[in-house]
Amino acid sequence: MTQSLSKLVGEGLAYFNVINGKRIVAVEKEVIEVVCPSDGKVFCTIPRSRQEDVNRAVDAARLAFNSGPWAELTAVERGRILHKWSQLILENLDELAALESRDTGKPVRQGIADIRAAARYYEFYAGAVDKIHGDTIPVLAGHTALTLREPHGVVGAIIPWNYPSQIMGRIAGAALAMGNTLVIKPAEDACLSVIRIAELALDAGLPAGVLNVVTGYGEEAGAPLTKNVHIDFLTFTGSPDVGMLIQHAAARNHIGCTLELGGKSPQILFEDADLDAAIPVVVNAIIQNSGQTCSAGSRVLVSRKIVDQVSEELGKRFSSLVAAPHHEDGDLGPVVSTFQRVQIERMVAVAAEHDVPLIAKGTISSSAPKTGYYIAPMLFGPVRTNERIAQEEIFGPVLALIVFDDEEEAINIANGTPFGLVAGVWTRDGSRAMRVARKIRAGQIFINGYGAGGGVELPFGGFKKSGHGREKGFEALYEFSATKTIVINHG
Repeated sequence: MTQSLSKLVGEGLAYFNVINGKRIVAVEKEVIEVVCPSDGKVFCTIPRSRQEDVNRAVDAARLAFNSGPWAELTAVERGRILHKWSQLILENLDELAALESRDTGKPVRQGIADIRAAARYYEFYAGAVDKIHGDTIPVLAGHTALTLREPHGVVGAIIPWNYPSQIMGRIAGAALAMGNTLVIKPAEDACLSVIRIAELALDAGLPAGVLNVVTGYGEEAGAPLTKNVHIDFLTFTGSPDVGMLIQHAAARNHIGCTLELGGKSPQILFEDADLDAAIPVVVNAIIQNSGQTCSAGSRVLVSRKIVDQVSEELGKRFSSLVAAPHHEDGDLGPVVSTFQRVQIERMVAVAAEHDVPLIAKGTISSSAPKTGYYIAPMLFGPVRTNERIAQEEIFGPVLALIVFDDEEEAINIANGTPFGLVAGVWTRDGSRAMRVARKIRAGQIFINGYGAGGGVELPFGGFKKSGHGREKGFEALYEFSATKTIVINHG
């Protein structure tokens, strides 16, 4: 592939769809302006794709699956391409991190961490793909039964703006490893790293049509992708409301789907918690990516016996936090858009109307342009469990402190929202830690910690309105494949 026009992060650049191994504009030649959240200024454009563009991408993926070389490659050969792709991502780390940071507003160090994690997905699945084995099953005399894992076919993926490169990695790495072909519709708010990483896939040897990226608005490009009858499986990360539409679209075509739909994740601090270890983690879990993380620890549940100490320590830390432009690498950057900032401000206003105490509030850097989308991090508490900021996903740097009296109440509060994605349990009592972890309805439970790097190897997904299906780890390879049973009558 020739060097892309998107090689540098500069002003006025045009980015392109990647369809059937080529970089092309939208059929109607319209574009969407891409804005940097740090200053609110346009710095490049992406295609404004519609149904015809989506259909072209799906047709390319269908052809590549049905008659292209991808499905004919062995697992080892697919793994080698994925590994080369991972290496190319790391070789272009600085460029990709700069794209990710400017496009989303996240601090530079986080952009670097995200790109490293993205590369790790391809590396992991490169090594995992030939470890997926079938079974032999004892049946009737004179018969041998065996199972195979086979790809679904063409996968349609709609990915969000908060971690574009990472979420692309956890989907594309697993889906392609299993022999599927893929059409990705990234969020129009932030997708530049997705486009560039797709270009690098071609340089790594991925055949044309196996991976396609189509940019555009949800109703104009995302909806046609979910409704296309040539899609065999859907995967979506985003809000519960849109997830419901995705699931309806999948049902109409009788195909499966994986949904990751957010959370209201608690961190529980019992009276014997190691606060020196816990407090920094609690803070980071809500300000990372300016709180725009599905697994953000947006509730901290604190034993009444230590609530005064915890409130004071958290208050000190929140008061010292500063939101700054992405290139200043501050504690946190801006949120992604004006819309997102307004949504957060509305939730905060409701808390104020209900007289929820504000314990502490950070600041916005004096160097931050007034045209940027900044929110100062906030700590509220004690928060009643029926308040909106204790029940709803805010998707911003807002932490709700909730008090509990005993273990049973802590578990009930932890489970007392519509979500169930992640939870943290802080205690020195091993028996209590395991009891609580077993009783919390969430897809991941961390004891005396929260998160594990990118968590590439760990199955990830939720209960209740947090969605269904699992991503990451070996579980994702099972999600992106189906079991075929073969029975041989050999006499």
